[in-house]
Amino acid sequence: MIRRITVAFVISLMLTGLLRADEKESSFGIRFSGFVKADGIWDTRQTVAAREGHFLLYPAGPKKDQNGDDINAKVNFNILAIQTRLKGSITGPDAFGAKTSGLIEAAFFGTTEGDVNGFRLRHAILTLAWKQSSLMIGQFWHPMFVTSCFPGTVSFNTGAPFQPFSRNPQIRWTYKSGNARLLAAAIAQRDFMSTGPQGAGTMYLRNSAIPNMHLQLQWESEKTILGIGGDWKTLTPRIETSAGYKSTSTVSSLAALAFARFNFPTFVCKLEGVYGQNMYDHLMLGGYGVESIAANTGMETYSPSSVFSAWTDIETGKEFGFGLFAGVTQNLGTDSDLLDVQNGYWARAGNIDMMYRVAPRLIWNSAKTRFAVETEYTAASYGSIESNAKVKDAEFVGNFRLLLAAYYFF
Repeated sequence: MIRRITVAFVISLMLTGLLRADEKESSFGIRFSGFVKADGIWDTRQTVAAREGHFLLYPAGPKKDQNGDDINAKVNFNILAIQTRLKGSITGPDAFGAKTSGLIEAAFFGTTEGDVNGFRLRHAILTLAWKQSSLMIGQFWHPMFVTSCFPGTVSFNTGAPFQPFSRNPQIRWTYKSGNARLLAAAIAQRDFMSTGPQGAGTMYLRNSAIPNMHLQLQWESEKTILGIGGDWKTLTPRIETSAGYKSTSTVSSLAALAFARFNFPTFVCKLEGVYGQNMYDHLMLGGYGVESIAANTGMETYSPSSVFSAWTDIETGKEFGFGLFAGVTQNLGTDSDLLDVQNGYWARAGNIDMMYRVAPRLIWNSAKTRFAVETEYTAASYGSIESNAKVKDAEFVGNFRLLLAAYYFF
């Protein structure tokens, strides 16, 4: 019943938008756009992915049976249209001396594996724009996902886990002066969450009572974008110790990124490097673990693991285009030894030492229609976790993905 009401509401909004599209451009209202997308995927191996294999992160590790055969070395395929997207761009009268605008965007990606095809909120923001500054409030890309410099892959993973990938409720202030732009944000978590003793959830950041903070500086000209940014967050893994005492322990982490985009006459080149601690909530490798436990109270201290990642993306052509994504990421471990890496270390792919990906693509555009093909080879080296969260005796396994996609934009 709720789903029917939601669909009816969306259709009514679309009709409203179509009616207002006939009005003169200066009128206020909502205008809808988006695309229909269908993906056909074929993998040579079982993968660690979301939504029935649609959002691929990396190949699953070796799993040997009694004959020594790798159970995860099994081909598979799927066809899905859940990335289909609807966006409403909203305009309205000035307020507080600023131009106002809004954005609502949703897709049918769902929020969990059991909710495939579910209508899911992606973005919901309001923006106040003054002459040199702007204020954005709502859910949008985390600032570490730079909307002017991200991989143009056909795959919905958009370069993850080499590229930070997260959408978050936030308050973002931006100041512009000439070619320079300063961005500051206070950020919460919703769909992209940290992990800890109770599994993935937003409670670790909420219980810290401190938002994730981000500061970024960009410089932009007609053909070049350059930027650097810093990120800081604090989590509270527990509010009660194993001995029944109130816990005051937290774990803080830092992250930094540098990026560049160059618009050459015949092609576009993008580059980014990321160093980060506890990047689980960005769909990257790493997390944190228990460093010590007080004998009397059970109070824990923690150490975050670090990761380095770098990627480049090159694309050329308009009607018929070619692109290439390449990325690498390395697990750097923790600064201090952990007590128990099996039960007291909460991380994404803690047993992966490093990973790389190469993904060329071809895109054919005609009016509002696009066909695309992308081949993606991702390799990850699996091994055993040491006390400092580094991985030893690692061996690579790889997955080759063939992705065919059809789009219709509106």
